[in-house]
Amino acid sequence: MAAYRADDDYDYLFKVVLIGDSGVGKSNLLSRFTKNEFSLESKSTIGVEFATRSLNVDTKVIKAQIWDTAGQERYRAITSAYYRGAVGALLVYDVTRHATFENTERWLKELRDHTDPNIVVMLIGNKSDLRHLVAVSTEDGKSFAERESLYFMETSALEATNVENAFAEVLTQIYRIVSKKSMETGDDGAAANVPTKGEKLNVKDDVSALKRVGCCSS
Repeated sequence: MAAYRADDDYDYLFKVVLIGDSGVGKSNLLSRFTKNEFSLESKSTIGVEFATRSLNVDTKVIKAQIWDTAGQERYRAITSAYYRGAVGALLVYDVTRHATFENTERWLKELRDHTDPNIVVMLIGNKSDLRHLVAVSTEDGKSFAERESLYFMETSALEATNVENAFAEVLTQIYRIVSKKSMETGDDGAAANVPTKGEKLNVKDDVSALKRVGCCSS
């Protein structure tokens, strides 16, 4: 029981969403970061899954609640509930499939349509272990990220390359924005969008709604 209580001992709870086309490796990034697991057999996510993990940032305990959804068009109905309350996002493409990189623009627009303008976004070129199949150069990823004011990293969920760094960077940047806002506004303003310790996120309702939409679509 002690471990369970410890899990609730955090200073900030940040919701981070994973977005991008189906099959780019979002679920494996999530499981690598939260459970240090990777599955070659991973099936497309149906509906929504989320997992949590806590990190220390500047002496504060940050609990990340990371949401993962299917990239297929037929799950678009979940959009508003999925993005609600998100303060960070990882926009993922597969470095071996150029079309997934082309689609990042559309994903980014959708994200910005549904979230706070201060959301921290990192562009992720995943599957960097497949060097011989690369279809999107690092330079292309970097220049798109610079143009759109995004952070950028190439990762491999398989080899666990940069996965920890990517999530940690996003969470650190969110924390910096929130703590700066808190100092400027005395805990008002954009920081109010971020549940702090003691605030309860009404996630259950969101998740059950999402499951209803996602699980049984044909």
